[in-house]
Amino acid sequence: QVQLVESGGDLVQPGGSLRLSCAASGSIFSISTMAWYRQSPGKQRESVAAITSGGITNYAASVKGRFTISRDNNKNTVYLQMNDLKADDTAVYYCYVRARRANSPYYRYWGQGTEVTVSI
Repeated sequence: QVQLVESGGDLVQPGGSLRLSCAASGSIFSISTMAWYRQSPGKQRESVAAITSGGITNYAASVKGRFTISRDNNKNTVYLQMNDLKADDTAVYYCYVRARRANSPYYRYWGQGTEVTVSI
């Protein structure tokens, strides 16, 4: 089994910054895509940013230029640096990892979520 532990969510004022982290642990043989999603009350979960094992990144239009996703393959950890935060960024942020154990296919794993609130 693969476990994901997220951290970094907090209350921040508009224009502020936060850095989210998500560490994967367990019987991991390899990890392909790592990503962040978010869900606001009354809305569907949406993709925020993703990064491949080769370092190729992709961002939602609403966060491009403000958020940066990165990963440390040695630590099986993915980060989301969020700058110039806006009230619309308020949401629960979920880590997503596509990983596999030895002699097993890839599976999708989700973190428990970390709450980000942008407010005065």
